[in-house]
Amino acid sequence: MTATLRRILQAVPLLLLISILVFALIHLAPGGPLAIYLENPNVTPADLERLRRSLGLDRPLPVQYLSWLAGFVTGDWGFSFSDGRPVMTRILERLPATLELVTASLVVALLITLPTGVIAAVRRRSAVDRAIVTLTVAGISLPAFWFGLLLQLVFAVWLGWLPSSGRTSLLSSGFGDRLQHLVLPATVLALLHAAAWTRYLRSAMGQVLSQRFVLAARGRGLPERRVRYHALRNALLPFATVVLLDAAIMVSGAVVTESVFAWPGLGGLFTEALARRDYTVLMAFLMLSSTAVVVLNLVADLSYRLLDPRVRS
Repeated sequence: MTATLRRILQAVPLLLLISILVFALIHLAPGGPLAIYLENPNVTPADLERLRRSLGLDRPLPVQYLSWLAGFVTGDWGFSFSDGRPVMTRILERLPATLELVTASLVVALLITLPTGVIAAVRRRSAVDRAIVTLTVAGISLPAFWFGLLLQLVFAVWLGWLPSSGRTSLLSSGFGDRLQHLVLPATVLALLHAAAWTRYLRSAMGQVLSQRFVLAARGRGLPERRVRYHALRNALLPFATVVLLDAAIMVSGAVVTESVFAWPGLGGLFTEALARRDYTVLMAFLMLSSTAVVVLNLVADLSYRLLDPRVRS
């Protein structure tokens, strides 16, 4: 319990440091939230100054940061500079689409990773293993935006099997229609992560299969299927840790995929906020992503300690 409490307490200053760095970087970036008004000839300097005061941008940066931090901790994330709507409302509107995409991608990635990783580990240095390794290297090397555009070109434009963008059709929003729109973006995210996960699972299970207790089990005549099953169980523990960490990264990393497929999730919201220098939306998105990574990192670490007695302190 002491180690668990210590890990939780360590996460608090880490998140605080992240918030300071993110706040500073956003405010040091060229432009500002009022830049979009400069293109309007009807907006006068007096109007801009009035907007600065109303948005609190005339206050010193430390004061702005402390005000934002107090509001964020209490659930008051402020209002969007671009449309005046509450930031929490805008994020909650986009969150279900992102969670749907990430969940589907995780399921597909695991369905691909588990059999391919096990086959590559069991048949190490065979032609099948070399083929899997080659495909995983290609998958890791593929840029997400290029891969997404390629799938759109092949399956939406040339073959016409699937819609190229969006979450639903204009005149239909049933389960079948939503599933068709989900296939391409989920495939992009799933394959890119499955490539990395397959290499990791192959390596983890290969290390377990080379350990002495596996050799001893084979020497006692234990069936090869049972030996591989126990090796997989031991390899899944560190593999689950990697999946937990990547699950949080997928939420923030879906920005490119959502932009390519016009998926109405948090990625699209982040892109819009970045183009408009919408500080409050950017800060909320980045802090939520960072918090998700830190929390899942903590969950992975604590789960590892609970499931493996060798690393308990």
